[in-house]
Amino acid sequence: MKLLQKLTLTILFSIILLPAMAQDYNSLPVQREIENGVIEGFYDVKTGIQHYLGIPFAQPPVGELRWKAPQPVKNWKGVKETKSFGPRAIQGVPVGNMKSRANGMSEDCLYLNVWSPAKRNEKGIPVLVYFYGGGFRRGDGSELRYDGASTAQKGIVVVTINYRLNIFGFLAHPELSAESPYKASGNYGLLDQNAALKWVQTNIAVFGGDPAKVTIAGESAGSLSVSAQMATPLSKGLFQGAIGESGAIINPLMPPVPLDKAEQVGIEMAKKVGNLSLEQLRSLSALEIWEIYWDSKNTRFPLVLDGYFFPKNLEKIFETKEQSQVPLLVGWNSAESSGDGFMRGLDFTPENFEKRVKENYPDDFREILKLYPHGNINQVEYAAKDLASDGFIGYSTWKWFDLHRKNSEEPVYRYLFRRILPPKIDHDTNPGMAENTNTSTQKSLGAKHASEIDYCMGNLSINKDFAWTKDDYAVSKTMQEYFANFIKTGNPNGLGLAEWKAAAPSDDAPSVMIIDVESKLMKAYNDERYRLLDKIFQNQ
Repeated sequence: MKLLQKLTLTILFSIILLPAMAQDYNSLPVQREIENGVIEGFYDVKTGIQHYLGIPFAQPPVGELRWKAPQPVKNWKGVKETKSFGPRAIQGVPVGNMKSRANGMSEDCLYLNVWSPAKRNEKGIPVLVYFYGGGFRRGDGSELRYDGASTAQKGIVVVTINYRLNIFGFLAHPELSAESPYKASGNYGLLDQNAALKWVQTNIAVFGGDPAKVTIAGESAGSLSVSAQMATPLSKGLFQGAIGESGAIINPLMPPVPLDKAEQVGIEMAKKVGNLSLEQLRSLSALEIWEIYWDSKNTRFPLVLDGYFFPKNLEKIFETKEQSQVPLLVGWNSAESSGDGFMRGLDFTPENFEKRVKENYPDDFREILKLYPHGNINQVEYAAKDLASDGFIGYSTWKWFDLHRKNSEEPVYRYLFRRILPPKIDHDTNPGMAENTNTSTQKSLGAKHASEIDYCMGNLSINKDFAWTKDDYAVSKTMQEYFANFIKTGNPNGLGLAEWKAAAPSDDAPSVMIIDVESKLMKAYNDERYRLLDKIFQNQ
């Protein structure tokens, strides 16, 4: 029995060490001296890519630094090993395709990762800084789908970062505002991103990157973050290009609210736990803070019109041309949401669709019904999906696109991602069996939210959950090439790719690149829907 136990422990220990052993087998240590000291990452001899994982870019936001703007890293002596990902921000259990490789969770989470293709003494390489999604409540820069090695092999230095989330990253409160030098609170997660961009400006040349050729990108909350960094005066000059994948901080999708309204959310939170003072809240452990947040049923802490990060809302900033004037590549997916949520249990019939439209848009239902054809069950399935997707994320992304093309001299490129994910391999039953990835009862009518990430980052081969086909790899090659070209030049076009024209500022049917097995540029055919929603959401 003891021999069996010993054998079992030996096998388990070997499994745990396997990733590290695999890394060491094909890697050499490599050191770089950055502003705060020397770090040691590793060079993968198979790919030619240098990896530096878990580099601190700000002091740990703990103790007295909890709920404060990020502070500069303190210098260290000796060599800091950066061969594994740092802890991710405190959050709930990952959902969907969030496969974290982080070293646990902690308030001490402000770390970033660098993948560099630089050869000896090579400099001037374009840089991509990628912000993860997760609704500002989940996610981290170590996730498998954001791995930077594939994009680095395209001749780009890739940086992924962590930023604070939920109550740790977005709590606003009058006491916090009173102690702040800028007399406001909240937005700490966005300030973390700004601090990371400043770190890149100071340090990226050490990795062969060019601080004058930085493109920021992100999906979902990461895309909202890109729109926020374009809007804030704090990040001007820190990047020269932007990519947004599904989402912008525009009503109805998490627009920043006035400071007093955001502070009231914090006041109510403190009341629920005995009206604790700021000093008392800071004295609590991270676990106690998390329990307070979790017991509140995941209260969503809004972004804040704080007069500092956001001097005004995004629409006004863009309308007055005060945003970062950089090339923008932006788009969304063809099925960002399911029609199930819109129909709320009703059958997909024309009568039921009309019923839900009248309930949701009582003042504008006639125009909605005209723009979303619903004459039969098949049309209703698409109409419900389209209306749900537009209301969730499509419209806000369109509005961002529309604002920048009309208020900038820089080119704006728009895409629609249509590739439907292949079946998901069920590893828990039979590796040869597959299941549909759409968790809704509605069949797959388009590309789901976040499904483009593996494609544009070139990471299909390391995602073992899906039964990828040759067509999927072809779509990934196309999308990754477009993105890589844009990061390098501000223009997605390149040899062997369908021509992608920038959207004209005054065009009512601007050009949009359809990304699928056969990618092609076409005139937008449904922008009238977004102009109607623009009127409904009063963002005109």
